[in-house]
Amino acid sequence: MTAAETPLDNPSRTFGRAWEDIRNGFRQRDLWGHLGWQDIKQRYRRSVIGPLWITLSMAVTATGLGLLYSQLLGAPIGTFLPYLTVGFIVWQFILGCVTEGTETFIANEGLIKHLPAPLSVYALRTVWRLTLMMAHNLLVYVIVLAIFFGDLTTPGYIISTPGQPQPGLDWSVLMAIPAFFVLAINGVWVALLFGVISTRYRDIPQVIGALINLAFFGTPIVWTPDLLSRFGGGDWRVLIAELNPIYHFLQIMRAPLIGNTQSWHHWAVVGGITIIGWLLALVAMRNYRARVPYWV
Repeated sequence: MTAAETPLDNPSRTFGRAWEDIRNGFRQRDLWGHLGWQDIKQRYRRSVIGPLWITLSMAVTATGLGLLYSQLLGAPIGTFLPYLTVGFIVWQFILGCVTEGTETFIANEGLIKHLPAPLSVYALRTVWRLTLMMAHNLLVYVIVLAIFFGDLTTPGYIISTPGQPQPGLDWSVLMAIPAFFVLAINGVWVALLFGVISTRYRDIPQVIGALINLAFFGTPIVWTPDLLSRFGGGDWRVLIAELNPIYHFLQIMRAPLIGNTQSWHHWAVVGGITIIGWLLALVAMRNYRARVPYWV
C-alpha cells in the first residue's frame, strides 16, 4: 500500500455511499416487508391462535399491572389503566428497536454473506417486524378505549392523585399517526448505529440489555410524573422524567391516544435526538459499512 492509499481514501468510505445504502434500503420495501412478515409467521408457526398471542400477552400484562398499581398509587382505574396500557405498547416498540436493533446484523449473518442487499434492509426488517407486533398490541388499546371511553373523554380528568387535569380525548388523537412515524424513523437509526457497533463489540447487546431494565423503572410507564410532587423538594424532581429521552418519545404518542395535554417541548426534544441520531448512524455506516460482512 502506498502513502496515497490510506483507509480514508477508500472510495467505499464516503457519506455518499452510506446515504445510497440507506436510500436503496428504503426502496427495497418488498424485500424487508416480506422478511418481516416471515419473521412473524415463523415465530408463531403451528400455534393455534398465531400472532394473537402478542395481543393476549399485552392484555394480560397491562391488566394485571394496571389493577395492581392503580391500588398502590391510589389512582382511578378508569384513567390509569389506559395510561399504563398505552405506555406499555409504546415501550415495547422502543424496547424492541433498542434490544433487537443491536442484533440486527448478527441475526442476519447468513443473508448478509449471501444476499447482495443494502445493509439498511436488515434494520428496516427489524423495525417493520416490530411495527406488525405493535399493530397487534393496539387491539388491546382499542378494547381498553371502548371500556373506559367515558372516563377519557371527560374534560379535566386526572390520571393519579395529585395530578394535573387533562383536556380529554378528542380529534387530536390523530397526532399519534405522525408520532409513530417519528418513532419508526428513530428505530431505523438505532438499529443501524447499535447494529454496526454490536457486530464489532459483542458485549454491547448484554450491556444495553442490562441498562434498558433500569430505564424501564426510570420512565413514567407504571407511574406518572405528577406523583413526584408528593415528595416535595421543588421543581427539580421533574427533571427525573424530563432528562429521560425515552419519556419524550413515549409522550408524543401516548398523550394524544389518551387525551393528555400535548406539550410541544416533547416534539422539540425528539426532533433534536432524531437529527443527532441519524448523523451518528451515517458516520457509522460511512466508516464501517464495508466491514460488517466480515465482522458477523
